[in-house]
Amino acid sequence: MSFLQKLFSGATSSSPKRNYYVFTVKCKRCGETIEGRIDLNNDLSVEYEGDTEVYYSRKTLMGGGKCFQRIEAEFKFSANRSLVEQQARGGDFILP
Repeated sequence: MSFLQKLFSGATSSSPKRNYYVFTVKCKRCGETIEGRIDLNNDLSVEYEGDTEVYYSRKTLMGGGKCFQRIEAEFKFSANRSLVEQQARGGDFILP
């Protein structure tokens, strides 16, 4: 029975674990808070700065309210996927 449950549930023990960086920004125009997410396995682009690898990601967020201001967020991560730098245009980051 255990075999059939695993077969039809779609879950496998070897399925990769998803790693995400979750962030929240506040729109400078209307004050709406918007949550964004970066998939650390798929959303990063590598840049080589000298002998080190730096990973880069850019996200554009827009709220669902009356204001349609776009907020551009840029991130830099180290080789082990820890956050090094973040910047936002059109909004401010809210710390968790």
